[in-house]
Amino acid sequence: MTHITPDISLPRGVSDFLPDAAAKIGYIEGKIRRVFELWGFRRVITPKLEYEDVLAIGMGEELKGRTYRFDDRQSGRLLAFPPDITPQIARIVATRLKGWPLPHRISYSGRVLRQTEMQTGRSREIFQSGVELIGLDSPEADAEMVAMAVEAMQGLGLEEFKIDLGQVEFCRGVMAASGLAGRPLKDLREAVARKDVSAVAKILAGNDVPPDSRREIAALPRLFGGREVLDEAGRVVKNDRSRTALENLRQVLDILDIHAVGDYLTIDLGETRGLDYHTGVTFEGFVTGLGEPVCGGGRYDDLTVRYGFPAPATGFTFNVLNLLQALERRPEVEASTGRDFLLFNQGCDRREALETARLLRSRGYTTARDIIRRGYDSSLEYARRMNIRSMLVIGGEPESGDCVAVRISDGRKIPLTREDLGRADLMEYIEAG
Repeated sequence: MTHITPDISLPRGVSDFLPDAAAKIGYIEGKIRRVFELWGFRRVITPKLEYEDVLAIGMGEELKGRTYRFDDRQSGRLLAFPPDITPQIARIVATRLKGWPLPHRISYSGRVLRQTEMQTGRSREIFQSGVELIGLDSPEADAEMVAMAVEAMQGLGLEEFKIDLGQVEFCRGVMAASGLAGRPLKDLREAVARKDVSAVAKILAGNDVPPDSRREIAALPRLFGGREVLDEAGRVVKNDRSRTALENLRQVLDILDIHAVGDYLTIDLGETRGLDYHTGVTFEGFVTGLGEPVCGGGRYDDLTVRYGFPAPATGFTFNVLNLLQALERRPEVEASTGRDFLLFNQGCDRREALETARLLRSRGYTTARDIIRRGYDSSLEYARRMNIRSMLVIGGEPESGDCVAVRISDGRKIPLTREDLGRADLMEYIEAG
């Protein structure tokens, strides 16, 4: 009888994260979460499933087109895996937190699923860690988001990064003043996003656009760089909507100067990216050498009202897997995958080993006991494979009450007394020994 091996592969675009990768993700999420806590944000946990029609209220066409849907046998309604957590926060604020005082400072961490084109090779899963600040229509609130993003990236040890600031109302004002619609407007947005000056010129040549608007549109692809961009935009742009947006961005930048993060900022007034619900200042964070943004967000004043609760809002989220790609080889991230002790008992009585393990854990050291009966060399190899820093040998040759720490990195043996095990700097003592 022929045995058929079942196909146990994963769907394309999703991954298993083994212990080392999972530890790195946990390390990154923990660092980000601590920054959010220090700024006064409180965590919520959103569901992995929602009714599709409820979720769709808070999504634009882009996200709707990337949502996984399926039938619910219990209700007969369509269910959906959320492709973004922000609409879920909007629903929670509008329904569950409706009577609470404003502002809401909410943080979250979770995975979302998005449809992707198979040939792109992109992950369908996105690990998001973000915040939403709801109830404040203030440049200071927008600046707070950017300052938090910078602080979190600094806390992760990143140095070569930039926060790219835009203002969607500036670009929308220019587009609206042009009178373009339909395909020409879509083509124009795409050309501006690519900074394609010749394509922009071709679109202008083929359409009837007012002279002032022509000058504004022609300037969009070059309106990126430092603070000088604001002055150039002020000279070129005449429509009121864009000028109001420009003044708002100036105010945000003035507050960011107080936060002392100006060195990390660039400005792109021709930026047309961003989700449909954004209404003001937007930003993305980029790390040198990585093409994809590691964070992004901005103002979205018209989202909670879709769920019956009008409130201004701003927020942003980190893409944790993109951060992992940027940080994976850093020593402190690599160190997060390690564990402290493996206990190897050479004697027959397990009591001393178990008591030692309890003592070490009470001191905050990660400690596993090698319960399997095997030889010294096999246990040492196990510790090496499991990325454990030190094997603690209990009983046997050492004098009663003593033990030996075997440093996995080089095999060096460091004798320890029971008093040594109580040292506050035990691991440092072993590493230096």
